[in-house]
Amino acid sequence: MAISRRTFLGGIGVGLATVRSRSLLHARSNVKRYARFRYRNQVAYGLLEQDTIHELSGSIFAKPIQTGKTYSLQDVKLLAPCQPTKVLAVGLNYGSHLGDRPKPKNPELFFKSPSALLEPEGTIIIPPGTQDCHYEGELVIVIAKKAKSVSVDNASAYILGVTCGNDVSARDWQRNDLQWWRAKGSDTFACLGPTIAAGINYNDLLLTTRLNGAIKQQQRTNDLIFNVETIVSFASQFITLLPGDVIYTGTPGRTTAMKPGDVVEIEIEGIGVLRNRVA
Repeated sequence: MAISRRTFLGGIGVGLATVRSRSLLHARSNVKRYARFRYRNQVAYGLLEQDTIHELSGSIFAKPIQTGKTYSLQDVKLLAPCQPTKVLAVGLNYGSHLGDRPKPKNPELFFKSPSALLEPEGTIIIPPGTQDCHYEGELVIVIAKKAKSVSVDNASAYILGVTCGNDVSARDWQRNDLQWWRAKGSDTFACLGPTIAAGINYNDLLLTTRLNGAIKQQQRTNDLIFNVETIVSFASQFITLLPGDVIYTGTPGRTTAMKPGDVVEIEIEGIGVLRNRVA
């Protein structure tokens, strides 16, 4: 399904003037936005500039160059922007989400299944057996190169950029199961996209989650308890992170249940809008 410029850049209620001002801001700040897309039967990476995708040769993790081919954003199908070998996520990483629970001493990491990945405009499928399936809007880190035992000070060198994520969560399974493998890792429970923004100040971005157009979550990423560099450094002490691996950084505030027919949008300034329907 092709995606419109308005949906991708602005979401519900954002006019063209706002889109233009954002584009100018991004140009001045030298932010690059990488996309992974399908055109007819071809899948490739590209560099997105306003409405145009400039095709890249090879992978974005190996110094790609432009092929000279361009595509209109409306003519392509955006895919999950990378293909991770592993998907990690951090729980309880905003004070507004903690409630009465104690602040963690370290980033509380868990795994989501790579098969849970869902592209922009894909459909979140609520599996049978859960009656309390929630959205969780999150900033997601994309790893640039092999990282093992990196320091907090050096962690930024291992980060390609950030994207939007929806850490879909079956709350009843979280409460009742011993492990979170199905509560957090069921198919379609790791929405990701639409682009990877590189060269952006990922530690101070506005994150907004909308359910059917109504704002449900809104907070800046500078409110993360453990920032992006700390998360990458901590994870790398125990597992080797590889190019394209992703880490969901946690969700702010409170969440509510989704139902079939709902539309969830995760918007992070400088990245775009991740939009998915629920079935």
